[in-house]
Amino acid sequence: MSLPELEEAVAGLPEDELAAFARWFDEFQADAWDRRIEADIHAGRLDEAGRKADADFEAGRCTPL
Repeated sequence: MSLPELEEAVAGLPEDELAAFARWFDEFQADAWDRRIEADIHAGRLDEAGRKADADFEAGRCTPL
């Protein structure tokens, strides 16, 4: 299915099915984001950011949320 076909199919959904699709797609995107972050963690791509955050915390450069 092409993107235009998918867009047309989604646009033609009844309101209740569109709402269900939107909930499913939100969860799908969140799961994909989680997988990307997990892959970045395992590959070490966030190590430097973690070290900087630790250093900032230890140096007192953080504020409570």
